[in-house]
Amino acid sequence: MLLVSALVTKIIGAIFKLPLTNLLGGSGMGYFSCAYGLFLPVYALSITGLTTAVAKLTAERSALEDYAGVRRILRLSLYCFTLIGLLGTGAILLLAKPFCRYVAENPDAYLSVLVLAPAILLGCISAVFRGYYEGLRTMYPTALSQLAEALAKLLCGLGLCRYALTHPAVVLRYLPDGTTPLAAASAAAVLGVTLSCAAGTLFLVLRHVCVGDGISPDMRRGKFSPGDDRALYRALFAVLVPVAAGSLITNLTNLIDLATGMHCLHTAIARAPGAFADRFAGNAGQDPAALANFIFGSFSGLAVTMFNLVPSMTNMFGKGAIPAIAAAHARQDRKAMQRDSAAAMLATGFLAFPAGMGIAVLAQPILQLLYPHRSGEILAAAPALGWLAPGVIFLALTFPLFSMLQAAGHARTALRIMLIGVCCKLAGNLLLIPLPQVNIAGAATSTSLCYLVTFLLALYAYRRKTGVRLGVMLFAKPAYGGMLCAAGAALSYSLLLSRLGNTLALPAAICTGGCIYLFAMWLMGIRLSTRREHT
Repeated sequence: MLLVSALVTKIIGAIFKLPLTNLLGGSGMGYFSCAYGLFLPVYALSITGLTTAVAKLTAERSALEDYAGVRRILRLSLYCFTLIGLLGTGAILLLAKPFCRYVAENPDAYLSVLVLAPAILLGCISAVFRGYYEGLRTMYPTALSQLAEALAKLLCGLGLCRYALTHPAVVLRYLPDGTTPLAAASAAAVLGVTLSCAAGTLFLVLRHVCVGDGISPDMRRGKFSPGDDRALYRALFAVLVPVAAGSLITNLTNLIDLATGMHCLHTAIARAPGAFADRFAGNAGQDPAALANFIFGSFSGLAVTMFNLVPSMTNMFGKGAIPAIAAAHARQDRKAMQRDSAAAMLATGFLAFPAGMGIAVLAQPILQLLYPHRSGEILAAAPALGWLAPGVIFLALTFPLFSMLQAAGHARTALRIMLIGVCCKLAGNLLLIPLPQVNIAGAATSTSLCYLVTFLLALYAYRRKTGVRLGVMLFAKPAYGGMLCAAGAALSYSLLLSRLGNTLALPAAICTGGCIYLFAMWLMGIRLSTRREHT
């Protein structure tokens, strides 16, 4: 259910992001990405990890048939994290201007950051309900609320952005002096994101009130005493704090790109101004700051959007595994842990390997198909997307490993691993981006290196901490099939391009590669069964 929801949500998200990038261009996407640069770390601290913590505790109480405790988890979580959401929103409002001016070196992004602040409070409330129902193994609320958010973001974000671009005089009348039309349009698009969070939260609240969780008064009698509130809070934060800190570190890769990317691009442009001006002056002019914003916005708006597509879908396998792993761990059922862990990793690899390898060999044709009128942005982003492609695979495989470590009570281990990966990311950015011949592709290379290190350490840690063995063959067969898929897609694209053009040749090449991959998986005996022992 989560995978289908993620697929539909990502399709809707692509329908939102593709025309948005075409509307705003590289410079406008620079403002849009700056808002997320501050938003995501605060979101990680206050929201990401909350769903995991609530789901884990709810699954454990439900496995023990302590339904009074299940209800108390929901009630106390809502009280606590509404307050945390208010504090997170306040932090965004206070840090917006100094962050944009001194860290991101992009002061025009200030309005985009401000209008995103209420999403923290709304996200906290949504995360509690999603974690609660996921812990009860009811994935419909999460899935349907994500669809509501995606639809609201598509309608409100694109509609407001287009209105701001077509009626700049009306919009700028209500904004501070000096606001540019492009900055106002970016803020309007971000406002659509905030409204989408409101739509998702409203759906979850109404569903809970109208449908409920299926726990009757008779089921709640007995086992949980009112004096256990402090113990419940300790258990909740024991999971939440390391998971939230770990998620913060993961999102710090985006913040590192924002904090170091613009500065290091300034260095690269200063070392070879002629080379950058010749390539991008027609899109951003001769000003070094405008050139850096254009290149970074192209990278974050085009390449990073494609990069996030696959892991955000496969992440659902990790989310789906959390209740099963937590319940099996509570029962000390090692066989169930082995079965569910292998199933989650196989399903993730089944999608991640062909997608990542396909992106690696078809990076530029993909961007040309999606952004046909943005040749300058494609010129900046295509090499970076090729270097990001290995990171697609490693990040996708890391998500379920971290989810399973957290479900098994080893969230601090995941935190330490992610810290090591972030250090690799920071070092790679500082060393590679200032090189003029590398520039923004250095951020992509360091991202792939970061997630390679993270994946290998997480795989080792999960085996050592839980005793669950995830053998090499679990990954070798999808990897081999992915190589055949990528080779078939690249070869068929080169043969069809001159006859059909990019618009038809690329989909045909992707279909050819997909058929080769599925046939190879069938020959190797890899199938995703719908039977319980394999799902």
